[in-house]
Amino acid sequence: MQLSDNKELERLTSRLSYTFNDINILLHALVHRSFLNERTNQNIENNERLEFLGDAVLSTVVSHLLIKRFPDADEGVLSKFRARLVNENTLAKLAMDIELGRHLLLGKGEELTGGRGKPSILSDAYEAVIAAVYLDGGFDAVFSLVSGQFSLLIQEVSVAEDSRDYKTELQEQSQELFKVAPHYELISETGPEHNKIFEVEVLI
Repeated sequence: MQLSDNKELERLTSRLSYTFNDINILLHALVHRSFLNERTNQNIENNERLEFLGDAVLSTVVSHLLIKRFPDADEGVLSKFRARLVNENTLAKLAMDIELGRHLLLGKGEELTGGRGKPSILSDAYEAVIAAVYLDGGFDAVFSLVSGQFSLLIQEVSVAEDSRDYKTELQEQSQELFKVAPHYELISETGPEHNKIFEVEVLI
């Protein structure tokens, strides 16, 4: 997408079901740092500050929705549910649902390596767009948007699902604290084929 491509921005706002008062705020949310690395003379900023704000706004709105959905759940359970909902994989999927990737402003390097489909870039851009809606329309506007985007996901969350294995618990904590999934590396394997013992290193 080009900086002046207002038709593309209109398509995105249509999929968001939100009309911006200042379309430049949305444009700012779409600027990846790689785009500016190749255009040092551009008087624009990348979307990383918006991403920071969007993460906080998303957490606030989703927390509110979870408290309403589970009035008897304690803080620990609600935190687990939020980590399950607000993470790179979920946000990347939501970004793909609104075709956010096609609207991003990327550098040539990211373009050539499939940046428009990278979960990390998509999830960060999604958070930046959430921040853009918040700055442009206020809390009520962003609450309405996030409620619509997350409604089915929150309905699918169940207290009965809280009986989780330790690997899943680790993944959720990693997403909550560090915004990344753990990486596993096989160190060794011993024993007969029918009863092997594996030693695995977890990297976060």
